[in-house]
Amino acid sequence: MKPPARLQLALLPLRLTYAVWALLAFLGVGLTLLLLLVGLPGVMRRRRAARAAARTLLRLVGMPLTVRFAERLPPGQCVVVCNHASYLDGIVLTAALPARFGFVIKREMAAVPLAGALLRRLGSEFVERFDRQRGARDARRVLRNAIQGHSLVFFPEGTFTRTPGLLKFHTGAFATAIRAGCPLVPAALRGTRRALPPQRLLPRPGAIELEILPLLAAAPGPGDRAPAELRDRARQVILTALAEPDLTCCGDTDRPPGTAPARSVRASRP
Repeated sequence: MKPPARLQLALLPLRLTYAVWALLAFLGVGLTLLLLLVGLPGVMRRRRAARAAARTLLRLVGMPLTVRFAERLPPGQCVVVCNHASYLDGIVLTAALPARFGFVIKREMAAVPLAGALLRRLGSEFVERFDRQRGARDARRVLRNAIQGHSLVFFPEGTFTRTPGLLKFHTGAFATAIRAGCPLVPAALRGTRRALPPQRLLPRPGAIELEILPLLAAAPGPGDRAPAELRDRARQVILTALAEPDLTCCGDTDRPPGTAPARSVRASRP
């Protein structure tokens, strides 16, 4: 429920002040980290520095992070898949997960000032979404790294929208986990959409929570169907944990089997 227009107007100076502070904190921490990463040898050292910087940034901007059931992360290699709701999601997962995890990110992020440079120094994997030939090459490179034992983080929706809920999942993360022979760990992220909504410039403070869900193994069945079956299981688990609408509506083949009809209706805009 939105506050009355008069109250919103009265709160605007406070929100603007906070937004300026958050921007300065982001630039200060980001530039400091980038300078540190330029000279710091070894991707693991750089990722540990990024983890500390992300935690510092979240504290500075009043977004306390809670990680639930962190013990569910296996000590060895795994693939983590998480819902995507905000530009903050990468920062939050960097703060929450151990430094052994690398991120698989849409290639457009490589061109974003500061963020692209940071991501490259952290050994992130960029994947093309629109050029199928280049996308296939990127997918093969990601798979090679996974087979070599790297733990990876995917946002299988590939993007996010203003509308609360879960979009369809792409199969790349699930095919990678199966081919690499490692467990898949679903995760549910809450609070980032409110803290920095899509298409809005002003962030707001508030608690953020990452819940690590029980790990999944590939379901038995024909090889061609295994990634899709694992995708559907993971998506259903995340959808249930989030208790948000299912945004794959009306016959979409990527909707998990057995999804309740009430969850298949698009949520109304706030």
